[in-house]
Parts: sequence; C-alpha cells; structure tokens
Amino acid sequence: MQVEILNISGKKTAKKVDLVDSIFAAEPNDHCIYLDVKQFLANQRQGTHKSKERAEISRTTKKLKRQKGTGGARAGSMKSPLFIGGGRAFGPRPHEYGFKLNKKVKALARVSALTYKAKDNAITVLEDFNFEAPKTKSFIDLMKNLNLSDKKTLLVLGDTNKNVYLSSRNIQGAKVVKASDLNTYDILNAENLILAESSVKVIETILNRE
Repeated sequence: MQVEILNISGKKTAKKVDLVDSIFAAEPNDHCIYLDVKQFLANQRQGTHKSKERAEISRTTKKLKRQKGTGGARAGSMKSPLFIGGGRAFGPRPHEYGFKLNKKVKALARVSALTYKAKDNAITVLEDFNFEAPKTKSFIDLMKNLNLSDKKTLLVLGDTNKNVYLSSRNIQGAKVVKASDLNTYDILNAENLILAESSVKVIETILNRE
C-alpha cells in the first residue's frame, strides 16, 4: 500500500512510502489485541493497596463482656471485624497485577492495531522534521496544517527528538513516542496515527523480526 508523504505544512511532497501488507494489511487478531491492552493496563497499576487486618491493629485485648447470659454472641476482642474500628476481614494486600505475554502475541497485536488504522485511513506519513526550539505553538501549528487539531493523535518518530517531544507535552490529546516504544494501547487510543518517514522502516524491522 503506497501512501503519499506530507511536509509539516500539510502539503504533498513528491515522495511516497510503501506500507508493507504484512504489517498494515494483515489479518487482525482481536484476542491478541485484548490480551496486549489488558497487560498494558495491568502494568500501570501500582498494586500498593493495603488495609489492616485484626492482627495488625492496636486495640485492647480485654474481654468485653461475660461469656454467657447477655443474650448476644460471644465476644473476646475489640480487634474483631464485627466491631467499629476492628480489623478488616480479607482486606486487600499489595501484589503485582502484571502477567507474562509472549513476544509473538504482542507483535501480532501491534500488527492488528496498525491494520485497523490503515483500514480506517487514519494513518498520515510525515517527512522527518525538527523544531529549532521546544515550543508548544510549533506543534499546534503542525496539527492545524494536518487538519488534526481537534483529534487525539499519536506521532511516531524514528528516534528521540527532544524538541518535538517537549513541544507536544502540554497539549491534551497529543502524544509523541519513538517507533521502538510503540504499543498497541497507544495505537488504538489515538484517533489518527502520524508516522514520521524514518519510523516506518523501524516499525517494519521490529515487527518483521518478532
């Protein structure tokens, strides 16, 4: 599939790029997408939740009332979960939420996500560029030139570009990542995918290898 390359003014250049069918026109696998997104979101969880159980709180151990004759149930400790201020029964404990996922499953998930974006004509290829200095207005102007200022976008760069990254950081709905850090969640979360010209080769190299 051939796509025309645009410049930062939003105008077509004389160049075109081939988006290989094995990545941008593959057979999508929805279950792999589900697993990869589930793992990504699970890894975002800190898992530091904790509540004190009856063995961890400090309260009197004096017997509250006599064993028999009160008409109520036996009670031997204020630490019991039955009383206000008592320990919690089966409360949450710190633990990891992440889980293992095979590399090939994750690669197929990314390929599937890129295929869906290509089918929806939501991929724009931009020639490599740089900003002279980090400036939010420069990035806003770029999105306006591409008619994407009102959309959630993901800009994929071939390599680290500090000026471009810092220029986008303060804009809601805009995200900039390196091609090597591209993940399924970010692809699907964006309405439009902007690929820098150099990032296409990096994506192909990574996904064809995996």
